[in-house]
Amino acid sequence: MRERQGRVARWAVVLAACLTLSGAGPATTVRQPSGPRPPNVVLIYADDMGYADIGPFSTRTGAGRPVTPNLDRMAAEGVRLTSFYVAQAVCSASRAALLTGSYSNRVSINGALNHTADYGLNLDELTIAEVLKPRGYATGMVGKWHLGHKAPFLPLHQGFDEYLGLPYSNDMWPRHPQQKDFYPDLPLMEGDKVVKLDPDQSQLTAMYTERAVRFIERNRERPFFLYVAHAMPHVPLFVSGKYKGKTGLGLYGDVIAEIDWSVGQILASLKREKLDDDTLVMFTSDNGPWLSYGNHGGSQGPFREGKGTAFEGGVRVPLVARWPGHIPKGAQTSEPAMTIDLLPTVARLAGAAVPQDRIVDGRDIWPLLGTSAGGASPHDVLYFYWGQELHAVRSGRWKLHLPHPYQSLEAAGADGAPGKYVRKEIELSLFDLVADPGETTNVAAANPRVVDDLMRFVENARNDLGDSLVKRVGKNVRPVGKL
Repeated sequence: MRERQGRVARWAVVLAACLTLSGAGPATTVRQPSGPRPPNVVLIYADDMGYADIGPFSTRTGAGRPVTPNLDRMAAEGVRLTSFYVAQAVCSASRAALLTGSYSNRVSINGALNHTADYGLNLDELTIAEVLKPRGYATGMVGKWHLGHKAPFLPLHQGFDEYLGLPYSNDMWPRHPQQKDFYPDLPLMEGDKVVKLDPDQSQLTAMYTERAVRFIERNRERPFFLYVAHAMPHVPLFVSGKYKGKTGLGLYGDVIAEIDWSVGQILASLKREKLDDDTLVMFTSDNGPWLSYGNHGGSQGPFREGKGTAFEGGVRVPLVARWPGHIPKGAQTSEPAMTIDLLPTVARLAGAAVPQDRIVDGRDIWPLLGTSAGGASPHDVLYFYWGQELHAVRSGRWKLHLPHPYQSLEAAGADGAPGKYVRKEIELSLFDLVADPGETTNVAAANPRVVDDLMRFVENARNDLGDSLVKRVGKNVRPVGKL
């Protein structure tokens, strides 16, 4: 009863909030949704997929290019954001920021929760699903949750009407290559209940896709929010027989091709149900590639390092967005934005309210998505943490790394076995991401005023969100949910 009352109270906060979005970007002249029905929203989140792993972001041509015809079509019919980021380059932290519109450090979710975690996303937090609920949205999720595997923290308690998927990563099972017998059998969940142990992972992508299509069909008469969080291409890699060995790009390439097929099935169902022009579809990833797995990991393209770091290879991910008649065809922007921006953007389009009783870090980026003229980033700065350590900030073309340790790939593994990382340290380093997207040349000495300006942002972040590297506790951090 207390939990139900808490959920009602949270939705009441949303209903009572001012419809003006917190920190919204500048007004635009793009066409807004017409009629009584707000737009449907489909958000597809890949797991550990590298920046260059799909055709629209790959520099490869010919036989080596990713086999992603549906994502290629989405990009041709929509917009690509080429400087799009996650808040942290790790599973749970990334998802917490995505769904709440707040930095993961603000909601106290860091790292990757496993089966021993007795905590999760606080029930007082408001997810995208909960923000949309008062506007009459049906809300569904399929796939990886990873924000607490026990009932108080699962999707049905965070605004979703239905859920099918894994509560955490697909490698958290007894056959983990480095932690054998540490994990129990992997649970497949329907709602709050485990319906199968150790499911056939080669069928996960197809199973999630089938459920997503059925959700669209069942809710075609009302607005809906559908969150599809694929298990793949996180290791261990699995693919159905339909795609195994079919791309000529190895198992990883086959997995990407099946994810692309899934996107195509979702787009086809929207067209079949005559919802194509009423639906915003977005595709992105939770962080960069897990480089230690070699040919079972993805490509970070021109960027430095990968998953688990605040370098571009870890935190920069592709974003493709499509909404016929509202997003211009073939558009592209390099303005910086982050997954925290999706909540306020979707809320604006739905006529929903962003909560006013707490800090929401995201900003409305519809001007970046919905105009061929290209809007400016609403952010003066973006922060990149690893755990509770502040590692870097980006403002405009500049990115400042603070002195911090990081993992760097020494030798890649292969065929499902991980390679070796080594610990390295970076000094205070300034990079010009326009001239040097690979973060190779430290230009701090030549740009002292830029460094000074960015250090002001650093001090703001340390005061607001904390920084364990300098033993600072943030003043505006909200508590994690505990049993």
